[in-house]
Amino acid sequence: MLFSVQDAKAGEHLQSQLDELASDPLLKGVDTERAVVEGEPPSAIAQGAIDHDIDLITVAMHGRNRLSLPFGSSMAEDIIAESPCAVLAVRPPQKDFVDGQSEIQLERVLLATNFRPSSVAATQLATQMANQLGAELHAVYVIGDYFDQISMMFPEGGLATHVAEGKPYQEIVKLADTLQADLIVLGTAVHGSLFGSSNVLGSEIERVLRNAPCPVLCVPAARVVTPLAALVTQTVPQT
Repeated sequence: MLFSVQDAKAGEHLQSQLDELASDPLLKGVDTERAVVEGEPPSAIAQGAIDHDIDLITVAMHGRNRLSLPFGSSMAEDIIAESPCAVLAVRPPQKDFVDGQSEIQLERVLLATNFRPSSVAATQLATQMANQLGAELHAVYVIGDYFDQISMMFPEGGLATHVAEGKPYQEIVKLADTLQADLIVLGTAVHGSLFGSSNVLGSEIERVLRNAPCPVLCVPAARVVTPLAALVTQTVPQT
Protein backbone atom coordinates (compact mmCIF):
# COMPACT_ATOMS: atom_id res chain seq x y z
CA MET A 1 0.00 0.00 0.00
CA LEU A 2 1.61 3.23 -1.15
CA PHE A 3 0.32 6.66 -0.20
CA SER A 4 1.64 10.17 -0.65
CA VAL A 5 1.65 12.88 2.02
CA GLN A 6 2.65 16.53 1.92
CA ASP A 7 2.84 17.58 5.59
CA ALA A 8 3.37 16.05 9.02
CA LYS A 9 -0.23 16.48 10.19
CA ALA A 10 -1.54 14.77 7.09
CA GLY A 11 1.05 12.04 7.62
CA GLU A 12 -0.18 11.34 11.14
CA HIS A 13 -3.77 11.20 9.96
CA LEU A 14 -2.77 8.89 7.13
CA GLN A 15 -0.92 6.54 9.49
CA SER A 16 -4.12 6.24 11.50
CA GLN A 17 -6.07 5.48 8.35
CA LEU A 18 -3.49 2.87 7.34
CA ASP A 19 -3.78 1.17 10.72
CA GLU A 20 -7.55 1.04 10.32
CA LEU A 21 -7.27 -0.29 6.78
CA ALA A 22 -4.75 -2.96 7.74
CA SER A 23 -7.14 -4.24 10.42
CA ASP A 24 -9.96 -4.73 7.91
CA PRO A 25 -11.15 -8.38 7.98
CA LEU A 26 -10.91 -8.40 4.18
CA LEU A 27 -7.11 -8.34 4.52
CA LYS A 28 -6.95 -11.17 7.03
CA GLY A 29 -4.24 -13.58 5.97
CA VAL A 30 -2.81 -11.19 3.39
CA ASP A 31 0.77 -9.99 3.87
CA THR A 32 0.77 -6.21 3.81
CA GLU A 33 3.54 -3.66 3.90
CA ARG A 34 2.66 -0.05 4.55
CA ALA A 35 4.78 2.68 3.00
CA VAL A 36 4.17 6.41 3.25
CA VAL A 37 5.95 8.49 0.64
CA GLU A 38 6.24 12.26 0.32
CA GLY A 39 5.86 14.56 -2.65
CA GLU A 40 3.40 15.17 -5.45
CA PRO A 41 1.14 12.08 -5.41
CA PRO A 42 1.57 10.86 -9.03
CA SER A 43 5.37 11.14 -9.06
CA ALA A 44 5.81 9.97 -5.48
CA ILE A 45 3.59 6.93 -5.97
CA ALA A 46 5.42 6.08 -9.21
CA GLN A 47 8.78 6.28 -7.45
CA GLY A 48 7.42 4.25 -4.54
CA ALA A 49 6.31 1.57 -6.99
CA ILE A 50 9.84 1.44 -8.39
CA ASP A 51 11.46 1.37 -4.95
CA HIS A 52 9.21 -1.44 -3.74
CA ASP A 53 9.17 -3.39 -7.03
CA ILE A 54 5.38 -3.12 -7.35
CA ASP A 55 3.62 -5.06 -10.14
CA LEU A 56 0.18 -3.46 -9.86
CA ILE A 57 -1.23 -0.18 -8.60
CA THR A 58 -4.95 0.17 -7.94
CA VAL A 59 -6.69 3.54 -7.98
CA ALA A 60 -10.27 4.54 -7.29
CA MET A 61 -11.68 7.16 -9.60
CA HIS A 62 -14.30 9.59 -8.36
CA GLY A 63 -16.76 11.78 -10.23
CA ARG A 64 -15.63 15.30 -11.03
CA ASN A 65 -17.38 18.62 -11.21
CA ARG A 66 -18.29 19.42 -14.81
CA LEU A 67 -16.55 22.77 -14.54
CA SER A 68 -13.26 21.11 -13.64
CA LEU A 69 -12.98 19.06 -16.83
CA PRO A 70 -11.14 21.67 -18.95
CA PHE A 71 -8.40 22.17 -16.36
CA GLY A 72 -6.51 18.90 -16.70
CA SER A 73 -6.47 15.24 -15.73
CA SER A 74 -7.87 13.87 -12.51
CA MET A 75 -5.45 12.63 -9.88
CA ALA A 76 -6.14 9.02 -10.87
CA GLU A 77 -5.34 9.78 -14.50
CA ASP A 78 -2.11 11.51 -13.46
CA ILE A 79 -1.11 8.43 -11.45
CA ILE A 80 -1.77 6.21 -14.47
CA ALA A 81 0.30 8.50 -16.70
CA GLU A 82 3.27 8.40 -14.31
CA SER A 83 3.06 4.74 -13.32
CA PRO A 84 5.95 2.36 -14.17
CA CYS A 85 3.64 -0.65 -13.90
CA ALA A 86 0.10 -1.70 -14.73
CA VAL A 87 -2.69 0.26 -13.02
CA LEU A 88 -6.16 -1.08 -12.27
CA ALA A 89 -8.62 1.82 -12.32
CA VAL A 90 -11.97 1.32 -10.62
CA ARG A 91 -14.76 3.89 -10.76
CA PRO A 92 -17.68 3.02 -8.48
CA PRO A 93 -20.29 1.98 -9.27
CA GLN A 94 -19.03 -0.49 -11.86
CA LYS A 95 -19.47 -4.15 -12.57
CA ASP A 96 -17.10 -5.97 -10.23
CA PHE A 97 -15.14 -9.13 -11.02
CA VAL A 98 -14.63 -10.08 -7.37
CA ASP A 99 -17.37 -12.59 -6.63
CA GLY A 100 -18.87 -12.10 -3.20
CA GLN A 101 -15.62 -10.61 -1.89
CA SER A 102 -14.17 -14.12 -1.93
CA GLU A 103 -12.42 -14.76 -5.25
CA ILE A 104 -11.67 -13.23 -8.61
CA GLN A 105 -14.04 -14.27 -11.39
CA LEU A 106 -13.00 -12.96 -14.79
CA GLU A 107 -15.36 -14.33 -17.43
CA ARG A 108 -14.91 -11.79 -20.24
CA VAL A 109 -11.88 -9.61 -20.91
CA LEU A 110 -12.03 -6.87 -23.55
CA LEU A 111 -8.69 -5.86 -25.09
CA ALA A 112 -8.73 -2.48 -26.82
CA THR A 113 -5.88 -2.42 -29.34
CA ASN A 114 -4.52 -0.07 -31.98
CA PHE A 115 -1.77 -2.42 -33.28
CA ARG A 116 0.91 0.07 -32.26
CA PRO A 117 3.86 -0.63 -29.92
CA SER A 118 1.85 0.96 -27.11
CA SER A 119 -0.55 -2.01 -27.15
CA VAL A 120 2.00 -4.87 -27.16
CA ALA A 121 2.35 -5.23 -23.37
CA ALA A 122 -1.42 -4.94 -22.90
CA THR A 123 -1.98 -7.65 -25.52
CA GLN A 124 0.47 -9.97 -23.78
CA LEU A 125 -1.10 -9.45 -20.39
CA ALA A 126 -4.71 -9.77 -21.56
CA THR A 127 -3.90 -12.99 -23.43
CA GLN A 128 -2.06 -14.56 -20.50
CA MET A 129 -4.76 -13.61 -18.01
CA ALA A 130 -7.54 -14.96 -20.22
CA ASN A 131 -5.68 -18.22 -20.82
CA GLN A 132 -4.88 -18.83 -17.17
CA LEU A 133 -8.33 -17.90 -15.90
CA GLY A 134 -10.30 -19.52 -18.71
CA ALA A 135 -11.95 -16.21 -19.59
CA GLU A 136 -13.33 -15.19 -22.96
CA LEU A 137 -10.97 -12.76 -24.67
CA HIS A 138 -12.45 -10.14 -26.98
CA ALA A 139 -10.31 -7.72 -28.97
CA VAL A 140 -11.65 -4.54 -30.49
CA TYR A 141 -10.13 -2.13 -32.98
CA VAL A 142 -12.13 0.96 -33.80
CA ILE A 143 -12.18 2.14 -37.43
CA GLY A 144 -10.72 -0.03 -40.15
CA ASP A 145 -10.68 -3.65 -41.31
CA TYR A 146 -7.97 -5.37 -39.29
CA PHE A 147 -9.21 -8.94 -38.88
CA ASP A 148 -6.04 -10.33 -40.51
CA GLN A 149 -3.80 -8.45 -38.09
CA ILE A 150 -5.86 -9.61 -35.12
CA SER A 151 -5.61 -13.24 -36.30
CA MET A 152 -1.82 -12.94 -36.58
CA MET A 153 -1.62 -11.63 -33.02
CA PHE A 154 -3.59 -14.62 -31.66
CA PRO A 155 -2.61 -17.64 -33.82
CA GLU A 156 -4.01 -20.16 -31.34
CA GLY A 157 -7.54 -18.85 -31.82
CA GLY A 158 -10.09 -18.58 -29.04
CA LEU A 159 -10.46 -14.88 -29.66
CA ALA A 160 -13.62 -13.00 -30.47
CA THR A 161 -12.79 -10.09 -32.79
CA HIS A 162 -14.68 -6.84 -33.13
CA VAL A 163 -14.14 -3.97 -35.53
CA ALA A 164 -16.21 -0.85 -34.97
CA GLU A 165 -16.51 2.53 -36.60
CA GLY A 166 -16.93 5.68 -34.58
CA LYS A 167 -15.23 7.43 -31.71
CA PRO A 168 -12.84 4.91 -30.10
CA TYR A 169 -13.79 5.53 -26.48
CA GLN A 170 -17.52 5.37 -27.22
CA GLU A 171 -17.23 2.10 -29.15
CA ILE A 172 -14.98 0.51 -26.51
CA VAL A 173 -17.33 1.50 -23.69
CA LYS A 174 -20.41 0.41 -25.66
CA LEU A 175 -18.92 -2.99 -26.52
CA ALA A 176 -17.81 -3.56 -22.92
CA ASP A 177 -21.36 -2.84 -21.81
CA THR A 178 -22.88 -5.10 -24.48
CA LEU A 179 -20.52 -7.98 -23.63
CA GLN A 180 -20.93 -7.39 -19.89
CA ALA A 181 -17.15 -7.42 -19.77
CA ASP A 182 -15.51 -7.84 -16.37
CA LEU A 183 -12.35 -5.99 -17.33
CA ILE A 184 -11.05 -3.71 -20.08
CA VAL A 185 -7.32 -3.95 -20.84
CA LEU A 186 -5.59 -1.23 -22.82
CA GLY A 187 -2.08 0.02 -23.43
CA THR A 188 -1.26 3.50 -22.20
CA ALA A 189 1.18 5.69 -24.09
CA VAL A 190 1.84 9.08 -22.51
CA HIS A 191 3.16 12.38 -23.80
CA GLY A 192 4.32 15.64 -22.28
CA SER A 193 1.77 18.22 -21.26
CA LEU A 194 1.59 21.44 -23.26
CA PHE A 195 1.62 23.30 -19.95
CA GLY A 196 4.64 21.64 -18.37
CA SER A 197 6.84 18.56 -18.28
CA SER A 198 4.34 16.27 -16.58
CA ASN A 199 3.05 13.18 -18.38
CA VAL A 200 -0.54 13.09 -19.56
CA LEU A 201 -2.73 10.44 -21.14
CA GLY A 202 -4.42 10.66 -24.50
CA SER A 203 -7.97 11.96 -24.49
CA GLU A 204 -9.45 8.64 -25.70
CA ILE A 205 -7.84 6.73 -22.81
CA GLU A 206 -9.09 9.30 -20.32
CA ARG A 207 -12.62 9.03 -21.71
CA VAL A 208 -12.58 5.24 -21.47
CA LEU A 209 -11.51 5.54 -17.83
CA ARG A 210 -14.29 8.00 -17.04
CA ASN A 211 -17.07 6.07 -18.77
CA ALA A 212 -16.17 2.37 -18.56
CA PRO A 213 -18.87 0.07 -17.13
CA CYS A 214 -16.19 -2.13 -15.53
CA PRO A 215 -12.66 -1.73 -14.13
CA VAL A 216 -9.90 -0.81 -16.58
CA LEU A 217 -6.40 -2.32 -16.47
CA CYS A 218 -3.93 0.19 -17.93
CA VAL A 219 -0.64 -1.32 -19.09
CA PRO A 220 2.25 1.08 -19.83
CA ALA A 221 3.79 0.63 -23.27
CA ALA A 222 7.38 0.45 -22.07
CA ARG A 223 6.81 -2.50 -19.73
CA VAL A 224 6.54 -6.12 -20.84
CA VAL A 225 4.29 -7.67 -18.23
CA THR A 226 4.11 -11.25 -17.04
CA PRO A 227 0.79 -12.51 -15.59
CA LEU A 228 -0.14 -10.51 -12.51
CA ALA A 229 -0.33 -12.76 -9.49
CA ALA A 230 -2.94 -10.50 -7.94
CA LEU A 231 -5.31 -11.17 -10.83
CA VAL A 232 -4.34 -14.74 -11.67
CA THR A 233 -3.70 -16.83 -8.59
CA GLN A 234 -4.53 -14.89 -5.43
CA THR A 235 -7.83 -15.46 -3.66
CA VAL A 236 -9.31 -12.52 -1.76
CA PRO A 237 -10.08 -13.62 1.84
CA GLN A 238 -13.69 -13.77 2.95
CA THR A 239 -14.87 -11.27 5.53
